[in-house]
Order: sequence, then structure tokens, then C-alpha cells
Amino acid sequence: MNQKKAPWQFLLLLILAGESVFILPFVLARVFRPTVLEAFSLDNIQLGYCFSIYGIVAVFSYLFGGPLADKYPPRKLIAIALWMTALGGLVYATFPSYTVLKVLYGYWGFTTIFLFWAPMIKATRVWGGSSSQGKAFGFLDGGRGLVGALFGAMGVFIFALFATTEVAEMTTTQSQAAFRQVILTSTAIVALVGFLVWFFMMLDDDTEKEIILDKITVSQIKAVLKLPSVWLLMIIILCAYVGYKLTDVFSLYAKEVMNYDQVESAQVGTFLLFIRPVVGVLIGFVADRTQTTFWLMVSFIISVFGALLFAFGFVTDSTTLLFFLSTLIVATGVYAARALYFAVMERGQIPLVLTGTAVGLISLIGYTPDIFAGPAMGYLLENSKGQIGHQHVFWMLAIFSFIGGLAAWYYHKLYKIIGSE
Repeated sequence: MNQKKAPWQFLLLLILAGESVFILPFVLARVFRPTVLEAFSLDNIQLGYCFSIYGIVAVFSYLFGGPLADKYPPRKLIAIALWMTALGGLVYATFPSYTVLKVLYGYWGFTTIFLFWAPMIKATRVWGGSSSQGKAFGFLDGGRGLVGALFGAMGVFIFALFATTEVAEMTTTQSQAAFRQVILTSTAIVALVGFLVWFFMMLDDDTEKEIILDKITVSQIKAVLKLPSVWLLMIIILCAYVGYKLTDVFSLYAKEVMNYDQVESAQVGTFLLFIRPVVGVLIGFVADRTQTTFWLMVSFIISVFGALLFAFGFVTDSTTLLFFLSTLIVATGVYAARALYFAVMERGQIPLVLTGTAVGLISLIGYTPDIFAGPAMGYLLENSKGQIGHQHVFWMLAIFSFIGGLAAWYYHKLYKIIGSE
């Protein structure tokens, strides 16, 4: 990589955009899961199906949107994606029927991925250069975590501000009225970030020309598919992303097992979000000074350990300290893996100019948990009520983390010599 290093404002706007685009479809549901279920008259399985529809559309968007990132400047694609996503927020705020909600999640599967995902990953590689990939992706995911946490904290504040009675005594109508203000505020911010990206997330002309291809050929796609790193990353990201999707359960665990109210359970979800920036930044610095592939493997081991604490039923309503400690362990492993899995692309000899194409192919398999993780989690929770259902969810996390750890170990074994040269 010989291009001039992009400025810090470029990365800051990338971080802001990188989480803002997912606030409406995912972050609000993660922080306010009990409220979302009540306000939209859903059960866990129905909400899981909404995520599944998002995932089906997203899979095709990854595939066809990837090469697009190799042909157009990231700034324009990302800004348009943010504006289109914000439009969906206006529909979300009307608390539409279940049918319309499913269509909305399919729409978001297109707006947040087709024009957005591969440009974001490629832009991060550009900022990181050849020597700071761990730091670049650590800052990206950690920064996104901080933005998500701030959105979550803001949402909890706005919800409590517009609550017209005690939270524990709120009717569905009152919950909807308060949550509508959270949605509308989030929508306005997402649209504003789009304008900031369009006007201020600039690259110099030489760099922009260097990272863009006039045409993507079949031979280039075949060359990408021949790389072992691409196939291993499909497995690694799939397993890591299952872990990330299953962190949605913590606010519900707080309500159903720890017996917290809606605001307290939302605060648990927000606490989880604040762990992410700390883990992302720290693991990014550590990985660049040693080996990113090694720390990717370690992150999966941590995830397995934390998941087993929940899976064996050690965490109950009488073990508050253990609940927060176990949550911290799981979050550390999950967020570390998430921060590093694209950071190892440089080590895996994936060409920068074909990053979009590679990301599209990898994501075709790697992000299939968008299709199955939500319904699977919903099924496990609805068919075994209370703590037992949650234990089953964490067994799912432990199994996928173990498989991801094996794939990460092989990636490390295959490419560690390259990193030491």
C-alpha cells in the first residue's frame, strides 16, 4: 500500500457511519428488546423472522454490493446508504403490522449492506495501511461500539423522559409513545451523519484513483476465490457473527432471569455496548504489536469460557456479580473476534484493490447468521421458558465459538510466518 494515509477525520466519520446505519434495525432492538416485543406485539420467534428476512436480503446484497465498492468512492456509497436507512425509520416509528415490519427489515437488509458494508471495510483497510490493520479495525469496531453505546444511553434517557408513569406500570400505548421518540431521534441522527459523510469523508485524488477499478473481471474473482484466507474467513466470521448476534439476549436475560424491569434491562444492554469500544481499541493495539491471527484465536477461547458459565446454569438471580462478570467475559471474546476478523485480511494476502469483491464473497457465507441466528435463538427461548431456554442459547454460542477457534488456529498456523517477516 503506497497511498497517502487518510486523515483521522476520515476514520472518525467512518466509525460514526459504521454504527449509525445499524441503529434502527439492530441496536434499538438489542437495547430495548423487551420493549420492542411489547410495542410491536411480537414474540421472540417473530422478531427472529424479521432478522432472518433482513439476512436473506443482506446475503445477496453482500455478493452484488462487494464489487460495487471496488468501482465507486466509499464516501458516496456510504452516505446514500445512510439516507435510505433513515427513511425506513419513519415507517418504523408508526409501529406497523407484522407483515409491514418484515418488509421493512428486508428493505434495511438492502440499504445497510448493498451500498455500505464493503465500502466501509475497504475504507478501513485504506486508513490502516500495511502496518496498522489491527489498530484500524480495532478503532473501527471499538468506535462503533462507543457510538452504539451512546445511542443506547441516549435512547434509555429519552424513553425514561417521555415515560408518563412508572416504567413497571406502563401500558403498551404508553411504551409505544415513549419508544416512538427514541426511534424518531435516532432516525434524524442517521440522516445527519449521511450529510457529514458526503461532505467531509474525503480521500485525496491519487488514493481514490488507486483503490478503484474500472472493471471487475471474472479472472479477478477466481483469483480471490483461490486464496485459502478467503475460505477460512468465511468460517471464522460466521462463527464470530453468531456470537455477536447472540449478545442480543443479555437484556432479555436480565429481565427474565435476573428479574430486572424494562429500563434496568435496557441499561444492561447499554453496559454491554460500552464494553465494545474498550475491547476494540485495546485488542487493536495489542494485535498490531504481536500477531493479529493469534489474538483472533484467543478471542474465541474467551468466548467459549464465558458462554459455558451461562450454559451450565451458574448465573442466576442470586448471583448478580457473576452475571456482570460472565457478561464481561463473553463480551470481551465476542467483541475482540469481531474487531479482528477483517484485520487479518492483509496477513492473508488479499489485495487491497479487490477488497470489496473479497468482502462480498466472504460475507456471502460469513453473515448467514443474519438468516438463522435470530429464529434459532427465538425458537430456543420460546420452547424452553426461563433460564433453561437461555442456557440453550449459550450452548449454541459455545459450540460456534469452538468451531471458530479451530478455524482461527489454522489461519494463524498458515499465515503467522508472513506476519513475522
